[in-house]
Amino acid sequence: MSAKVAIITGAGSGIGRAAAIAFLRDGYRVSLAGRRIKELEETAGLAGATHDHALIVQTDVSNPASVRSLFVRTKEEWGRLDVLFNNAGIGAPAIPLEDLTVEQWKAVVDTNLTGVFLCTQEAFRIMKAQNPRGGRIINNGSISAHAPRPNSAPYTSTKHAITGLTKAASLDGRKYDIACGQIDIGNAETPLTARFKQGIVQAHGEVAVEPIMDVSHVARAVLQMANLPLDTNIQFMTIMATKMPFIGRG
Repeated sequence: MSAKVAIITGAGSGIGRAAAIAFLRDGYRVSLAGRRIKELEETAGLAGATHDHALIVQTDVSNPASVRSLFVRTKEEWGRLDVLFNNAGIGAPAIPLEDLTVEQWKAVVDTNLTGVFLCTQEAFRIMKAQNPRGGRIINNGSISAHAPRPNSAPYTSTKHAITGLTKAASLDGRKYDIACGQIDIGNAETPLTARFKQGIVQAHGEVAVEPIMDVSHVARAVLQMANLPLDTNIQFMTIMATKMPFIGRG
């Protein structure tokens, strides 16, 4: 098949939905992975995708069997895998670190870190064995891979860990022609950032409105990373709302 094949996790909303639409409109065959079938179907509909280009797979990335099924179904449907966008992620309640439960901590780690590892592992198994060999893995790191927000220990910890996993996968994938990079996103407009328009707690304790950017810019950036030849890699990209309080002292 001439069309490239991609898997996008968390494709039912936000950044994952925007990326899936961009990939589908660019001619990719895309496996849309997420926990909610209805939202995945809506994503495919928004892209105007047919069943020949969009495969909807209900997936819990924290569950090894569910992840395995996603990759098996993708290979059965289209025979190969060219791009994996590890996008699915969750956060814990924004409460003091000392008040978090172990269960809240584990839920974030299982989805944001273990889920990316499981998907990367399955992608390696397909990409190194297919012909032509290789592929590309793009991890959604977040601005939180560099600096925390208040009361965000689980999310920030997993996003720092994603940077380590990205580097390890990039190194281990070289011999198989697998490129791995990370995109760190700050304040893209999604349902999760809607509250930024009303104000969000800053490091010094005050509440302030933060600028946001259109999520379509993020989708185009992910697609740019994906469309590079495999002998070229964007190792790390940061895309953010220009005036968000990240660089300097806010």
